[in-house]
Amino acid sequence: MTTSSTWDELEKQLNTIEKPVTTLKLCRDPEVRERYLTAKQAHEQADRYLKQTPKDANPEALALLKQEAADARKELAAAQKAYDEQTITLRFTALERKALEALQKQHPASEEDEERGEEWAMDTFAPALISAASLDGMPVEAARRYLDTWAPGDARDLWQAAWTIQHTRRTDLGKG
Repeated sequence: MTTSSTWDELEKQLNTIEKPVTTLKLCRDPEVRERYLTAKQAHEQADRYLKQTPKDANPEALALLKQEAADARKELAAAQKAYDEQTITLRFTALERKALEALQKQHPASEEDEERGEEWAMDTFAPALISAASLDGMPVEAARRYLDTWAPGDARDLWQAAWTIQHTRRTDLGKG
């Protein structure tokens, strides 16, 4: 195989790599979300107990653990279904490097921003990035409204979903 054909094959593979994507899930009903999280934890715990139980354990105890694991699995499935019905999923992707840099240049930090340690005018940069990274077509105005009106934790998670995907790495550096 020649060097050129080796590179051609590698280039084909590199050109098929898709940009990273992340999701932000917002559940409309806090009780449904809590039920789901509780069921997920109970399922993990029941499975862990069952896996840690010796094969030669008391048959009645083993049967009880198996039943608890089965019940936890059923509850998780029901809770997951309810959660999925009440959840809105927003999707975000990484921008190309030059597009991100251009967006950052469009929102330079003011003196006040710099005093707070910010590199950009976050009041305008954050909604612009959220909109640009949104795979669902979220307009800048909607991003601004959500950042302003959602509870602080949810607004922070919206920003983090759009920002952290920009820094997702798919590379490993190391010795050949």
